[in-house]
Amino acid sequence: MTGAAAADDLPLTALLGRGLCLLLLWVVMIGPAPADLPFGLVASAAGVWASTRLWPGGGTLSLSGIVRFTLRFLAQSVVAGLDVARRAFAGEPDLRPGFATCRSTIPVGLALDSACAVMSLQPGKLPVSAEADGTLHIHCLDLREAIGAQVAADEAAFRRILGPEPRHG
Repeated sequence: MTGAAAADDLPLTALLGRGLCLLLLWVVMIGPAPADLPFGLVASAAGVWASTRLWPGGGTLSLSGIVRFTLRFLAQSVVAGLDVARRAFAGEPDLRPGFATCRSTIPVGLALDSACAVMSLQPGKLPVSAEADGTLHIHCLDLREAIGAQVAADEAAFRRILGPEPRHG
């Protein structure tokens, strides 16, 4: 499904809902100045157009999964950030940096790319590539940590966002 067919598969209410969410995001980021609103409307329309290609109709998201993931992500970010800061300011940082490989349980495509993008926002580990079979190559600050278990927990939390059926990209 490409081009106009992607937008045709979505009901008008879904398109308007996406546009409203994007416009609200614009107002939160830029501010509610009336002079900026036309630019926000154009940006929202462009976002809706792009979203029909990146997330066509049929995709579901779980609101409770998003809330749980966000709370987990924020808590993990604080803990990981404090750990990185502790190591950075230690006289002799106790690090064992290197690369770890893990097999992902998320299907290769948009869902895996999104999960890797979110994982990359957390201090301490950075997915640098994903192979066609789902193998992730992850740069880590400390290879002594249970990287595989951390990635599995991150993926399980991410899967709860996707609703009942994961997206294959």
